[in-house]
This record gives sequence, C-alpha cells and structure tokens, in this order.
Amino acid sequence: MKNSPYFGLYIVIAILLVLPFILPNSFYLDLAVRMAINAVIVLGLNLLIGFAGQISLGHAGFLGIGAYASAVLPTHFGWNPLLAMGVGAVTTGLLALLVARPIFKLKGHYLAMATLGLGIITNIALRNEAQWTGGPDGMAVPAMGLFGFELNSDKPWYWVVALMLSLSVWASLNLIDSPFGRALRALHGSEVASQGVGVDVVRYKVAIFVLSAVFASLMGSVTAHYVGFVSPNVADFFHSIELVTMVVIGGMASVYGSLVGAVLLTALPQALATFEGWETVVFGCILMGCMIFMPKGLVPTLAAKFVKGK
Repeated sequence: MKNSPYFGLYIVIAILLVLPFILPNSFYLDLAVRMAINAVIVLGLNLLIGFAGQISLGHAGFLGIGAYASAVLPTHFGWNPLLAMGVGAVTTGLLALLVARPIFKLKGHYLAMATLGLGIITNIALRNEAQWTGGPDGMAVPAMGLFGFELNSDKPWYWVVALMLSLSVWASLNLIDSPFGRALRALHGSEVASQGVGVDVVRYKVAIFVLSAVFASLMGSVTAHYVGFVSPNVADFFHSIELVTMVVIGGMASVYGSLVGAVLLTALPQALATFEGWETVVFGCILMGCMIFMPKGLVPTLAAKFVKGK
C-alpha cells in the first residue's frame, strides 16, 4: 500500500476531509482555501518547470486572464460565472498555444525572458483597459452559484477547492506515469536524446505549456470569485516569481513537493507577521537556508534521507 503512487493522494484527501473540523476559526479556513488554490496552480507549473524543464516567469499573466474573464464577462455582459470561467480557460489555452511555438524555439535565459515579457504585457493590458477592468484600482467580481447554491462563505469554497486539488493531484500522478509524462522527463534530461528516440520535443513542450496555463486560468477564476475582487496585482511579475519559488522550495519534479511549497509559502507571511518590520528579512533568510541546505527542494531531500536511513 505504501509503495502505491496513490498512497500520498489518500493522505492528502484524508487531511482535506478532516481539516475544516479542526481549524479553530474562519481565519485559518480562509488560509486553507488560499493554500489549496496556490497548490493547484503550482501543480500545473511544476509539470512545466520540474518535469519538462521549461522555465516560465510570466505564469501569473495566465492567472490574471482567468480572473478577469470571471470579472468582466459576468459584470459587463451578464454571462453565467461558470461559462465565463470556461471561456477564460479556453482563451488562455489558445493564447498559450499561439505564443508557445515561437517561445519554445528559445532556450535558457532567452526562454525565461520571453515568458517574463508575456506576463508583463498581460499585466499592462489589464491596467490600461480601465473601462473594462477598472484599471489599477481593480473591480468587484460577482458571486458564483453552483447547483443552485451561491458560494458566499469560506466553508462552501473550501469543499470546492479541496475537490479541485484532489482531482488535480490525481490527474498529475496519472499524467506523470503515462507515456506523455515519460516523454516530458526525457526531454528534460536531454532534448537531443529525446529527438533521437522519436519524441516530438516541440509538440510536448507546447502541450504542457498550454496545460499549465489552463490550470492557472481556472484557479485565477476561482480566486476572483472567492475573494470577490480582482486587481492587476494578480498578474504582476512578483506573483509569478512567488509561484516559481513555491515550485523550487517544495521540490521540482515532485507532485507532493508542489503541495508542500504552496502550503509553506502561503502560510509563512502570516506566521512571520510577529517580526514587525523584519518579516521580509526573515522570510528571505528562510528561503536562502532552504536553497543552501536543500537545493533539490524540501520533499525530494527529506524523501531521499528517509529512504537512505531506512
């Protein structure tokens, strides 16, 4: 049972089922919802960075497209929120597909700069189209209804994002163990060798880029409806870096590392609030310590030590 790739998934589901009953108040429930949202985004991003070896420094731009689709379409055009979320995801996927082929002709720092530019362009567009997006001040987002019930409190949203997180972990595990996942790991190791054994490198890069973008867009929509407000900050450069940091700290090419990284970096700013004026310094020191002593990330490093010790 413990050797099953789904053993960790069973633990995650058990924790998600128990968590809302042991959290002391709504503050911690809200934090749990935000952790789950970030975890789904980071899962998709880790498939791109950790498994396929393709860097993206503008992923928050896709998050912003999904968030604003769920804000603009229901507010200005009266669309159903679920339909708006779906259209946002499809639009994001098509945009990612459109830009992926020219972007993935680049490598290394050039690839990173291209994705960074894409994110910055998205952020600027959201700020400048004030008549639709509210500009830098942002805009309110209508509440979402699901099966006749309006999601207007933390607990219903918790169960929605818990289900999405469970499905995302299950889908990621299945994808990694599929021929598609093996092709991703192969091109991460060596693109030349992958091409030599018949892997269509560009096709796989584009596919995983589109998939991770859709992950981000869907959770951008969820975030917008959950918070009830969205601003261009959701798509800024610093948010992209935060998401990449979650991948690296938790562990690249690790599904459960994605969860740990998202949980830790979502909770740390709250935990460090007692260091008045010094929380950013302490936060930076913790990140540096993790990178120095656990360069492969928390989960892969601890897992290796546990197996070695065993």
